[in-house]
This record gives sequence, structure tokens and C-alpha cells, in this order.
Amino acid sequence: MSKAILFNFLVDKEKNQITVDRSFNAPLDLVWAAWTEAELLDQWWAPKPYQTVTKSQDFREGGKWLYYMLSPEGDKHWCYFVYEKITPMTYFGGHDSFCDEEGNANTDKPIVHWGSTFNDKGDSTVVNIVLQFKSFEDLEMIIQMGFREGFTAGLENLDQYIATQFYLRKKSKPNNKARVSTYVNFPGTTEEAFLFYRSVFKTEFVEGIHRFGELPADPNQPPMSDTLKKMIIHVELPLPGGHILMGTDAPKEMGFTVTQGNNMHLNVEPDSKAEADRLFNELSAGGVVSMPMQDMFWGAYFGSFTDKHGINWMINFQTK
Repeated sequence: MSKAILFNFLVDKEKNQITVDRSFNAPLDLVWAAWTEAELLDQWWAPKPYQTVTKSQDFREGGKWLYYMLSPEGDKHWCYFVYEKITPMTYFGGHDSFCDEEGNANTDKPIVHWGSTFNDKGDSTVVNIVLQFKSFEDLEMIIQMGFREGFTAGLENLDQYIATQFYLRKKSKPNNKARVSTYVNFPGTTEEAFLFYRSVFKTEFVEGIHRFGELPADPNQPPMSDTLKKMIIHVELPLPGGHILMGTDAPKEMGFTVTQGNNMHLNVEPDSKAEADRLFNELSAGGVVSMPMQDMFWGAYFGSFTDKHGINWMINFQTK
């Protein structure tokens, strides 16, 4: 059963501050990555039906995240965040502003200082956010622009991203025998694609097809739509030579953006934790780590990264 979500949203008009306390049912490493890596921020930061698109990010003290929120009508609302102080896995702070596509601040809108503190609670994480405004007028403007509603919706996107991206699929691999597989994502067409692949390779799915509707209900989230329940959360198809092709839907309704290039991973499942660490460390050297190796709630020791040649990898050692 999912833990209850902590969510406090406090406005202090005397101090010109907004304070938000929010818990996430995920370990610290995962939550930190979701708040600091552009590829993950793009999946959840904007409230639906808007999408976040990053132009550039330099996550270091003095660096900047430049992005826009894309409306359903195609309008781009540009923003930036300048990182002023970073304590890895604990805190980052800086200031943000509306801007143009070159990152020049819009002086007609407030410039806000953010401080975000991350608190490790074991299998969950609490993030404390303090927004400091220069004046009461700036605070009022942001509130009138719907900040509370928009930010709340974005945090709910992150909940959905965490629940979906790391759903337990233990039955798919009943033992720790080493294997390599290919993992592909589709924007809602996984079933169509895998039925086609099955017809070509003349093999059968391992453990059948698993759908989003099998996810346990979360009382802190709105009910899934019938369309989403029917989408594929996991499917495996054996290919000639013992190779396994795995797939999942990555629907826009849950904050995912599938593009050619980010929709395929090589998934390596070693036979020991030590070998998982060795593969991760050597393959990720010089690349970009999206998730460090760590114990996951579905009973696996897991990590993911893009290597220095641009290839996406997942390392998954099943521990239970």
C-alpha cells in the first residue's frame, strides 16, 4: 500500500514567502535526479496539458536551466533557473524568472528565489521548498497567475512518473540467470507493435501482457481513465538466439514524451550484485547517469544511464 502523501502549502504575506513540504514514495537518489536532470524534469514539471521542453541545462553553481512550457495551442512560455548553491543529494537553490528564448529575464514578471531541501526518509523522500519574493506585489502576482494549482499538478505528475517508471515486474524473470534484453517504449502503440513482432517471429509472450490497470490503486491520485488502464505496462517476447524484447507504453497522460532516440534501452540482467556494479561503473564512465545503482521497491538492484557513445542502458539485478 502506498504511503500517505505529505503536502503542505503555506503563504506568509508578512515575509513574502511560499513554503511547500511534499513527500514522494521513492528513495532520495530517484527524487533528487527527478528535480535536477533535464530529461526527467521534462517528464513532469509542467502541469497538464502543458509540456516542458528543455533548451539547455548546466547543473552546477552558476549554471542555468533554460526551458519553455508548451501549451496545447503551440505557445511557448520561456523560463530559466540559475543555480546559485548546490549540495548534492541535500539542497539546491537559486532564482528563476520568465524570460525570452535567449534567457533574457522578463522584468515585468517576478524574479523568485528558490531553496529546495531534500530529506531522506528511507523508502520515501520529503522535499522542503521555500520561495522568497522581493515584494508583496510579486507574491500576489504569482498567486494570481495560478502558481499553487500549477505546481500541485506538476508534483502529481512526478508521483505518476515514479509509480509508472519503476513498477515491479518480478514475475517476468523468476531467477537470477544472467541475460541481455532490449527495452522499447511506445506512445500508446505497444500492443500493436508486439502483436506484429509476435506474428513475424512466431513466438509467444512471456507471462502474457501486463496493463496499467493492474497497478494498485493509489488513494492520493485520481482514478485512471479506461484508455490508460488498457495500455501496456510490460510485455516480453523471446527472439531467436535467446534474446528478449521488452516493451511498455509511455503515455502523454502520465507525463511521458517519447521521441526516436530515447525510446530504446539495452537491459542487462547480471547474475550477481557485484557484477551489476562492475557493469554499471565501467559502461557509464564518461556518460550521463540517469539513476545510480540502488535497491528498488520491486525487489531489484537497478540503475540506468546513457554511455559516452549515446547508447541507453539499464542494469537490473533481481534480488528477491
